[in-house]
Amino acid sequence: MKNASPKNAAVNTGAVLSPAARLRYFEERKDEIVDVTRQFVEIESPSSLKQAVDRLSTIVRSRFEEIGGKVKVHPQKTAGNHVQIDFPGNQQQKPVLVLGHMDTVYSIGAISKMPCRVNKGRLSGPGVLDMKAGIALVYAAMQALREWHKKRLPRPVQILLVSDEETGSQTSRALTEALAKKSAAVLVAEPAYGLQGAVKTARKGVGQYTLQVAGKAAHSGLDFEKGASAIIELSRQVIEISRLVDLERGTTLNAGTTQGGGRVNVVPAEASAIVDVRVTGKAEAADIDRKLRSLRPFDPQCRLEITGGMNRPPMERSAGTSQLYEKARAIAAQLGWDLEEAAVGGGSDGNFTAALGIPTLDGLGAVGEGAHSSGENIVIDELPRRAALLAALIEWV
Repeated sequence: MKNASPKNAAVNTGAVLSPAARLRYFEERKDEIVDVTRQFVEIESPSSLKQAVDRLSTIVRSRFEEIGGKVKVHPQKTAGNHVQIDFPGNQQQKPVLVLGHMDTVYSIGAISKMPCRVNKGRLSGPGVLDMKAGIALVYAAMQALREWHKKRLPRPVQILLVSDEETGSQTSRALTEALAKKSAAVLVAEPAYGLQGAVKTARKGVGQYTLQVAGKAAHSGLDFEKGASAIIELSRQVIEISRLVDLERGTTLNAGTTQGGGRVNVVPAEASAIVDVRVTGKAEAADIDRKLRSLRPFDPQCRLEITGGMNRPPMERSAGTSQLYEKARAIAAQLGWDLEEAAVGGGSDGNFTAALGIPTLDGLGAVGEGAHSSGENIVIDELPRRAALLAALIEWV
């Protein structure tokens, strides 16, 4: 990355609009950003339904093609297709990679229960915050940059919109990492943190482990003493796992689902738990993995099997990410606000790129509340300055 200040960078890129003029530009187009967001929200796109995500991707592709984007579709057999949009620019500069996702956690039909509508300065609807407004902001930023620079961008821009982020990015991770390795920096249009609109400079690593217990079945009345309860063994193991929680380090383990047994009059021979793991550092992830795989049964008649692992590495606050944040903060100051940073517990595709050592700044999308809930919404008046911040970062990384 260059070390030029945002003020000098504006001169170097040939941009002619002042920060105030840029903000006014997006203020005048605020309703357009809302309309594009609404269009995306009203096309439901649950991760689990390929046809639905592909339907949205067709509309998204059309939007970006209209403003000069060169679209490449990465077909998938079961997941929705991933969409890459390239905007050519000064080939002497490395591209900037902008990440987003089209899938949501909501099932088809959610829109009828939580319709997309405006109320008291908020736009609500399934996936509006996480992260269809983020895609609309990327579209608005690229439309502006193409106009301001008369279609000659100061650097190449690659946008990757995937279809499986909400389910772990199994089919898109390799593509995300391949593009990131060729990039100067990665900007992630996931939602901002809180109503203060903080960007995210660190995220926890995310893992999922399954603990399966095999016991010994027996009639609970006639041969109780001959059985070995898998449920009792699982209960002891869950307590043992809970001892690994270290809130000061930010380490959490949560046995979020458990199941076991079959009949009330049978000593259960099977039980299992799925454990969510969150860690702040790579060394900590390795330590937790080792401890989970080292669990041993309390009852010698029971057997344990541990499967799974870390799905997303931690996004640690690196020097490159810190530098990106300082640039973003300087841009925000020019636009009239103090941009805060935050470390959060949830993961994103930015975890993958940060783990590769690529400067990554997350949380550049919309400001709102209620992600993954029936009250999900965005603050409409925040859209112009989020678009202005994103556009400037794309120029100045």
